[in-house]
Amino acid sequence: MLSIEEYLQAGETVVSNLIIENYRKIGLSDEEFLFWLQLYRSQSKGDLFPDLLSISGIMDKPKERIYQLLNELVSKGYIRIDTKQNEQGQMMDTYDLLPAFQKIAAVQQKQKSFTEQQTEEQIINKLYRDFEKEFSRPLSPIELEMIGQWLETDGYKPELIHLALREAVLNQAYSLKYIDRILLAWERKNIQTKEQVIEDQKKRKQALQQKEIEAETSTNEPLPKVTLHNWLNPEDSRD
Repeated sequence: MLSIEEYLQAGETVVSNLIIENYRKIGLSDEEFLFWLQLYRSQSKGDLFPDLLSISGIMDKPKERIYQLLNELVSKGYIRIDTKQNEQGQMMDTYDLLPAFQKIAAVQQKQKSFTEQQTEEQIINKLYRDFEKEFSRPLSPIELEMIGQWLETDGYKPELIHLALREAVLNQAYSLKYIDRILLAWERKNIQTKEQVIEDQKKRKQALQQKEIEAETSTNEPLPKVTLHNWLNPEDSRD
């Protein structure tokens, strides 16, 4: 039975879940990954350039196969062999295992970009559907082209176009030309986000309310006092 002392003396190798979960995605076979792990284990113990014969014994593989695995990982870019200066000033070879993590980062970035692209396509498709829903009819080819121009040529974000559509619907203006004027007006004001649209709407509402107050004030002002003059009898003139 394994004793506690033996367990503690053997030490532990902590491996990131990133490499465990993604080694197949970056193209490593099970055998290549196990060999990479043996190099990682040795480096965790301070041996930066472990003896491949020792790894051959651990993996129960012929030394020729171990050397072949090393060459494959180097040629595929999963491992680099670097020469560094140690603390004693001596030059020594080391296995750099970082490229494997760099490949994982590249795979994750590619997956993120693909997901973002899919999400963007879904948002754009929903935008077209919302137009047809609000207009209660399919969009014409010219209308489809105009919306595409807003997105691709003018660079308007789908969210901004959707807000312009909502404002047009509230004003019962079911016209892309009307929506285009809204977008141009926002562009002149450098409005690019939902928050900026809301702030602009607040300002316009406040301006309209101010005009209404001023109009009511001018309507309720007392009429100027006019002297009633009796031209026939000036003495009867009244203020």
